Amino acid sequence: QVQLVESGGGSVQAGGSLRLSCAASGYTYKNYVMAWFRQPPGKEREGVAAIRDDGQTSYADSVKDRFTIDKDNAKNTLYLQMNSLKPEDSSMYVCALLIGEWYGPLSLSTNAYDYWGRGTQVTVSS
Repeated sequence: QVQLVESGGGSVQAGGSLRLSCAASGYTYKNYVMAWFRQPPGKEREGVAAIRDDGQTSYADSVKDRFTIDKDNAKNTLYLQMNSLKPEDSSMYVCALLIGEWYGPLSLSTNAYDYWGRGTQVTVSS
């Protein structure tokens, strides 16, 4: 059974940094894409960043040059390094897993992903 457990959220001031983690377990697939999504209160879930098994990455325009997605295969853990945080980055951050081969630009659409974590809250104050 696939499980995704996020951690690392918290409260920071604008301009600060946080590093989110997503511990994955219950699968041994060779081909996959993992991603971070966020969902502010009252708004739709939006894709933030994605990374494929071979290390290819994709970012939403709103976080490019501020956020970095990476993974540690040995630890089965996905990360999101968030720098220069803004109040509009405040949200519940959720990690997701897509099983299988993916060609072309990585998807940041919720419809593409098979498994989801419960999320970790990030609050950025001005």
